[in-house]
Amino acid sequence: MTRESSASPLIFGGDAQSPRAALPVLPPLALYIHIPWCVRKCPYCDFNSHTASPVLPEEEYVDALLADLDQDLHAVYGRELSSIFFGGGTPSLFSAAALGRLLKGVEQRIPFASDIEITLEANPGTFEQEKFVAYRALGINRLSIGIQSFQQEKLEALGRIHNGDEAVRAAGMARLAGFDNFNLDLMHGLPDQSLDDALSDLRQAIALKPTHLSWYQLTLEPNTVFWNQPPTLPEDDTLWDIQEAGQALLAEHGYAQYEVSAYALPGRPARHNLNYWSFGDFIGIGAGAHGKLSHPDGRIIRTWKTRLPKDYLNPAKSFKAGEKTLTNEEMPFEFLMNALRLTAGVESRLYPERTGLSLESFAEGRREAEQSGLLQVEPSRLAATERGQLFLNDLLQNFLT
Repeated sequence: MTRESSASPLIFGGDAQSPRAALPVLPPLALYIHIPWCVRKCPYCDFNSHTASPVLPEEEYVDALLADLDQDLHAVYGRELSSIFFGGGTPSLFSAAALGRLLKGVEQRIPFASDIEITLEANPGTFEQEKFVAYRALGINRLSIGIQSFQQEKLEALGRIHNGDEAVRAAGMARLAGFDNFNLDLMHGLPDQSLDDALSDLRQAIALKPTHLSWYQLTLEPNTVFWNQPPTLPEDDTLWDIQEAGQALLAEHGYAQYEVSAYALPGRPARHNLNYWSFGDFIGIGAGAHGKLSHPDGRIIRTWKTRLPKDYLNPAKSFKAGEKTLTNEEMPFEFLMNALRLTAGVESRLYPERTGLSLESFAEGRREAEQSGLLQVEPSRLAATERGQLFLNDLLQNFLT
């Protein structure tokens, strides 16, 4: 496909002084599906998750998801899905039959790319060998397994329902079920965690040979049990030692860091994540799901759906809770808060391609960020320096209007 920018018509966003070019080439399209139920809510979790009842409303929820998707179809006509991500909550609480009906319904509405990546989040406490074989048969080809720790006292402190042995078995069962591509989710900076504790967890995870590791520090988020009843967390010096030693260990075993908290073997970064961080498009369906869609005329619209499952399942209520069209003034921050999380950043040309605006729209902020040593001085790329990655919030302040 060719692109002839000089022939692109102009539209006007929130600032009539700053014309925005139409987008003759739209970014890749992904689908995020939110399953909001968990066996039990963890004390650190601020995601939209709710304790499951003994019987989940699978049929009703799948019906609602497809009806929700129907309302977004007008904005993605003629496009195909490059990835699908089932997040939660704990999506693996749903049966293979329910997920199969959902995937079939999605594909009837939007064609799948021939090499589509379909990821399902799962917890070790919900692993059932027969169920996961069935998931793989549906075309789900990637798992993200929420381990968090292999040490019993740490798991209990985090409110997890599995133990370390179950976590180890889960990785083995994933392979036996036919998944040759899976992520392990692991936390560090846990209550009373030492450097040796953190590295022990990381070595155990590496020994299970996942293709991808999400390794990130526990943070205390508002509206969580931990926020109101803070546990004793490691001191800053220990946290720094854990970060440095852990990154060296991951690199030693071939896991390259491509995002703030994501590490992958060669050729195995999560395609869904890369699309998200490079300002690609995604439809969001399900209770509390967020979406971002670009339109050929240059509009970029963020949406969010009704948060509570009971409201989402109520036919009298709307699926969509709100939407916002990004203005020209907001675009630099919106783009860069995603792109600069990637350790290599993105090519500079991606900004005008994905926003319809010229690089001059944030030239002053870019110069200030470069002069402060937070942004690399490289005309062809937008990438944080090592210091900028450590102080990403400070870096992004340069692009707020």
